[in-house]
Amino acid sequence: MIDSLFGSNAPIKPLRHRRRTAAIVRRGGVKPAALAPADVALLSEIMAEPMDFMDSPEFVKPNAQANLYLVPEPIRRPDVTWYGPLMDDLSAQEQRARQNRNGSVLLSAAQERVIFLQYNYARFRVRQIQDGLDGRKPNAKESREIVHWYQTSRRYREQISEINLALVLAMAKRVRLGESDFPDLIGEGNMALMRSVDKFDCGRGFKFSTYACRSILKAFSRFGLKLVKYRQRFSSEYDPEFERSNHPATLRLEHERDSAAEVRHMVDSQRAALSEVERRVIFHRFGLDGPTGEPLLTLEQVGQRIGLTKERIRQIQNKALEKLRSALEDVRSKPHHDFVTKN
Repeated sequence: MIDSLFGSNAPIKPLRHRRRTAAIVRRGGVKPAALAPADVALLSEIMAEPMDFMDSPEFVKPNAQANLYLVPEPIRRPDVTWYGPLMDDLSAQEQRARQNRNGSVLLSAAQERVIFLQYNYARFRVRQIQDGLDGRKPNAKESREIVHWYQTSRRYREQISEINLALVLAMAKRVRLGESDFPDLIGEGNMALMRSVDKFDCGRGFKFSTYACRSILKAFSRFGLKLVKYRQRFSSEYDPEFERSNHPATLRLEHERDSAAEVRHMVDSQRAALSEVERRVIFHRFGLDGPTGEPLLTLEQVGQRIGLTKERIRQIQNKALEKLRSALEDVRSKPHHDFVTKN
């Protein structure tokens, strides 16, 4: 059994250690921790759907739990503190320096097989308990075991992903995208890496990197296609000019409305002493007789309504505007007047 996991050249545990391991398994194995109140929601989430796993003949062999978890030497978790700052604009030299300073974990083929068997065995135990329930709710002991094995599988999943984080960076070097898209690209690669951990079958004899790299490159390809489609639909980039305040435009519009109201009041109150023809030309020409927002009439259109030529309408308009300008200056030059603006 041990040779099948590590290979013939792997160190074998002493006989005393194997006997102690067998005794632990006969007593029930490693007991799961008590179910905390916070784990009740986690249990509901686990039971929502059957647990998926990659099956292996090792799971049904005698003392499978002890041979997978107690016999092999534990694999240390790598230091991944160098990975977070990659979202900041670090140069390639700084990235390599960080990776060299932080000890990475390189797995042999045998170690890689063992850690994937440990991960999938934990998921296998969850599925085994789920299938044994036959539709009923788990009791206290079964609930503790489900949560225990689920949390064990999560720990191994995170460990495998951390060990292989460099695969995402290696594949990202093959993709040419802008610096602003680099964090999103890395995020897509990380998700593809996690999916590869879930779907990898170590029993086929391939290295995990061979399987994961293809999945990561496919994820990058899908991300690139989505990015191209998005930029074709939304061709403009972020422009700070879009966030400029429209306060000056609002003030200008209010001033125009007030001025129009003031001119209309002067025409209605005959402060400029306009003739009937001049009043009609001003009303038609500047839309004082219609709803706000309609296009203004041209000189020719006003002439057709009144029955005069376009040149004559221009002369009448200029004369009326001069009268209005003079009356407006006269009104504003007085310190106190009884002029009231009507909206």
